[in-house]
This record gives sequence, structure tokens and C-alpha cells, in this order.
Amino acid sequence: MHAYARHADKVQAAIKSSDAARSALVASWQRSASLHRLDPAEHKPPLRLTSAELRTAHQRIEPLIRTAQASLDRLYLAVGGVGCCVLLADTNGIPVDRRGAAGDDRTFENWGLWTGTVWSEDAEGTNGIGTCIVEQRTLTIHADQHFLDRNTGLSCTTAPIFDHEGNLAAALDVSSCRADLTEGFVSLISMAVADAARRIEADHFRLMFPEARILLAPAQDKHAGGLLAIDHDDLVIGATRAARMSLGLTSDQLAKPLPAGDLLGKRELGGGELREAERAVLQRALARSDGNVAAAARLLGVSRATLHRKLNRLEMSR
Repeated sequence: MHAYARHADKVQAAIKSSDAARSALVASWQRSASLHRLDPAEHKPPLRLTSAELRTAHQRIEPLIRTAQASLDRLYLAVGGVGCCVLLADTNGIPVDRRGAAGDDRTFENWGLWTGTVWSEDAEGTNGIGTCIVEQRTLTIHADQHFLDRNTGLSCTTAPIFDHEGNLAAALDVSSCRADLTEGFVSLISMAVADAARRIEADHFRLMFPEARILLAPAQDKHAGGLLAIDHDDLVIGATRAARMSLGLTSDQLAKPLPAGDLLGKRELGGGELREAERAVLQRALARSDGNVAAAARLLGVSRATLHRKLNRLEMSR
């Protein structure tokens, strides 16, 4: 029996079993067969975009691509030396940017690990990029975990990238066609990919809120803290997906003025809120003027006598 027939039989047997209810991998195989009508033994070449179609796909997420350049370079430096390539794909599963060794280019292009190849789950079945986009989580599809037999020579680790509104924006993938990748090294690749994806998210988030203060949200349970964007009135105007999950924030909540102090557990009591806010303004002015009251008064646009009265009323040392 040919190897591709054995793989197809393994996939079909798993789909017919009850494993789909317990295994995310088998559930993906089931989607590939039942929803997308794919045959695991199919050996047609992968679908590739035209140059014009690839340019259009690239333009759709160009700001994110620009933001990701340094992180893509850093990730490739970590994994490129062991025969891996790095792919940044859009939400349609199309790689729009990549990093790879020139000596491996022909091999990777033949495998479809190239810009413009369609790696959506409905086109290629279970695979790193496509299944990551569907499940929106970091995952590895290694060797015969792929749905199509022709992809079983690959090992693909992919992490989702979310935009400043918490929506899926792209997928970051490290793929290899080496047969000697160990489980331990695949785990290291997974951590590197996830870290790079979070860096890209953070850089993009800062780009989207250039005038805001960016704070690290407190971590809750299993969720990392994520980032919050705070305006000059100390109102939350943005939150990464991780921050939304950590703090239980919804888009509806973020659409309304949301005091950062309330969200971060720093509520003031009664009328003391205005007093503390005024103290904070005066403290910043004094710090910026190195304690010089006259200079601080000029910064605040008040007379020196007025500033002295405020300092005395608030019992602040000068």
C-alpha cells in the first residue's frame, strides 16, 4: 500500500471515530473532509495567486507588514539556521511576506512555503496557517498531522496576530521540511513564534495610539496582561485582545469613556478624587521645574501666589 493511501486511511478512520469530540486535530480533519470536501490523498499542486492578486493581498495589511519587519528579522535569526523559513500570512491564509535562506528557496517554493500560496484550511485542509486562522490560537501541525498527504513532509508552527481592536489580523508561521526536527526543538520554535507574534501586536498597537500612554494591564488567571491605551484624561481608549480577555472588557464597554483608575482597581473615594488629581498635576509641574515654584507656576499658567496658596491648601512641601 502506498504511503499516501495509508495516511488517507488513518485520517478517514479518525474522522469516523468519536475522536473529533475530544481532539482538536481530528475536528480539523473532519472540517477538511466534510465542510471543505477535500480528499487526503489528493496530490494536486497548491493554489497560487497571480502577481496582481498577491500585490492586492499585500496592500490590504501593509501597515501591519511594515510594523512586523523587525520582529520577522529577529525570528528568522533564531530559526533560519536550522532550515526553517518564516511566513507572515493574512487572514485568508496567504503568505504576504517571508524570510528564508536563498539556498533553500527552490525547495520551499516547491513545497508551497512561499508568498502567494493559499494555505487556508478550505484549500489545504489541516495545516499550520489555515488551522491557526480558524482556531485563533498558537499551534503546531507536524508531519502526518496535516490533512493532505502531500503536506506530511512539513512541520508548521503558527501563532495568530490580533489588531488594536482585538480582531484577527494575520498569522505568523515558522515552517520546515526537515525530517529530523525533534519534539523539544518544535516546542522552542512554538515559544519563539508566540513571542514574536505578541511583539508585532504590541508594536502595531502603539502605532495605532501614537498620542496615548501605553500601560501593561494586570494579568488574570491564564491570560497575559496585554496593553491598554490611556488618553490625557486618564480614560481607556484602546486595549489589546489579551487585555480585553484579562480584564473581561467588551467592545461595547470600550466604546464608552472608561476611567483607567476604575479599570485598574485604583478608584478614589468621595470628593478626594479631585483633590488627588490636583495634587498630581502640581507634583508633575514641580518635578518638571526641578522644584522651582516660579517656573512651575509658569508651566501651569498661574501666578506664583496662586500656586503657593494651592500648595498650602494641599499641604504639599515645596
